[in-house]
Amino acid sequence: MQQQTPYLLIGGEVAVSKLCDRFYELMASVPQFAELRAMHPADLKHSRDKLFMFLSGWFGGPDLYVQKIGHPKLRQRHMPFAIGEAERDQWVACMVLAMEDIGVEPALREKLLASFFNTADFMRNKAV
Repeated sequence: MQQQTPYLLIGGEVAVSKLCDRFYELMASVPQFAELRAMHPADLKHSRDKLFMFLSGWFGGPDLYVQKIGHPKLRQRHMPFAIGEAERDQWVACMVLAMEDIGVEPALREKLLASFFNTADFMRNKAV
């Protein structure tokens, strides 16, 4: 019997891809996320692809990020960026909207939100 991972519950590769697409669409278009958007390169494709590969494995699906890039080392990779509470909150809010927009079930969305918040909070490297 296959375990019901978040990857399977969210809808597999297609849904994770839609989530990443929507996340970066929102980041690029919603004024509330302007500071978050400014931390990214002009072309978001590479960032989007890395998020897709990471979330695939993080959700319990294929570990694409590790296969292509290596260990995520999330905190180390985010150290060049000044991440405080505002940036954390923008990232989490953007992800919440993306999950809502693609139709992630409320119970799963709440579970993922807790994990996303904890991970985003761990990325903070500046006061306030």
